[in-house]
Amino acid sequence: MNTLPRELSGLNVSRETVDRLHSFVALFKKWAKAINLVAPSTLSEAWNRHIIDSVQIYALSPGPRQWVDLGSGGGFPGIVTGILLAGEGDGWVYLVESNNKKAAFLRTAILETGARASVHAIRIEEAPAAIERCDAISARALADLDLLMEFGFPWAERNPDLRFFLHKGRDYQREIDKALGRWRFDLVKHASIVEPDSVVLELSKLSRKPQ
Repeated sequence: MNTLPRELSGLNVSRETVDRLHSFVALFKKWAKAINLVAPSTLSEAWNRHIIDSVQIYALSPGPRQWVDLGSGGGFPGIVTGILLAGEGDGWVYLVESNNKKAAFLRTAILETGARASVHAIRIEEAPAAIERCDAISARALADLDLLMEFGFPWAERNPDLRFFLHKGRDYQREIDKALGRWRFDLVKHASIVEPDSVVLELSKLSRKPQ
């Protein structure tokens, strides 16, 4: 039975929560045979490539919070965050996914794992009108940094303490440089514990530069 790696040993994760994560992996693999949730080549490594990659997001900001997960797709990191929040007994994840088949999968995953989450089957641009406020935004393999800031800015205007936690690959510095053309923000780079040369970018204090 796979467990969490030593880099995440500081998380207080119960045996029940780990079991829920394994239940999610089994469900994910079943649905992935019918709909395109992730690259098929990564299915055999689902625990490390997807679960642990998602858990590291929560590890950077543990405890009850209101999350918005943009482009939730196969449930990474949104469902994983919701499962971890179930162990806390508080907090919530709003999963934004416009693809109806993927949204159906996410709803099934919530029912079967007890994740503290709900699905919004709408376009990301519509989400700020449906979800009034959040404390944190996550996104994985969705869009470049500049566009992710555009998506999240309505929530940043409502909550000055909002933080973004964004998975990025080895080309992340180019995206940062591009975003600096339009945005002001504080930035912390966290090295990925799963993918060499990849990072999780933690952004805060987002504001738009005058044009």
